Amino acid sequence: MKKETVSRIFRDQPTLYTEHLILRRIAPTDLSDMFEYASDPEVPRFLPWEPHESTDYTREYLTYLETRLAIGDFFDWAVVERESGKMIGTCGFTRFRYEDDCGEVGYVLNRSVWGKGYAPEALEAVLAFGFNTLMLERIEARFLPENLRSLRVMEKVGMTKEGYLRSAMRIKGEIRTVGICSILRGEYGVRKESP
Repeated sequence: MKKETVSRIFRDQPTLYTEHLILRRIAPTDLSDMFEYASDPEVPRFLPWEPHESTDYTREYLTYLETRLAIGDFFDWAVVERESGKMIGTCGFTRFRYEDDCGEVGYVLNRSVWGKGYAPEALEAVLAFGFNTLMLERIEARFLPENLRSLRVMEKVGMTKEGYLRSAMRIKGEIRTVGICSILRGEYGVRKESP
C-alpha cells in the first residue's frame, strides 16, 4: 500500500452507509454536535486528548481538520445517526504503517448513544473499507486495560486481543500500558463468509 494512494482516496473521502449510520466527511457544520460530545469529560476519559473547553476550540480543530482533509492526511469519518441526522462521533483510521499494509483504527461516540451498538456498526464499516478498498493485510486497535467497553467493541467485530504493550502510550500526561487487538485479512474474509 502506498501513502499516495491512501491520500488520493481520502482527499475525496467516500461516504459509507450502514443500517443505522452514515459515515461521511467531517465538516465545519459539525461544530455544535462535535462540541456536545467532545466537551463531555467522560467521552475522552481513556483517550489522549482533553475535553474541548469551548466552541472556539472545536471550531479551530475543525478548521485544522479541513486543511488535513484537503491533502488526504486525515482518515476519520463523521458518524451520523440516520434517524436524527445528528453527528454523534467519529470512526476511522488513526494511522497507517504503509510498508506493512497495516492500519490502526479508533472511534469516539457521544455518551448519549453508548450501548446502542453504534460503535461496532461504525467500526465494521471501517474494517470493510480497510480490507476491501485499501487492501490492508492487518487492522489493529488499542485500548486502555480498564476500558473494557472498548475491548468489547473490538471483540464484537472479530478482533483478537493480542496482549499488552507496556508503557507504550502517553495518555493525559502519563505513560500508560495499552492493550492491542487486531484482525487479519484472512480472518475477516472467513468471518464474513460464516453463517
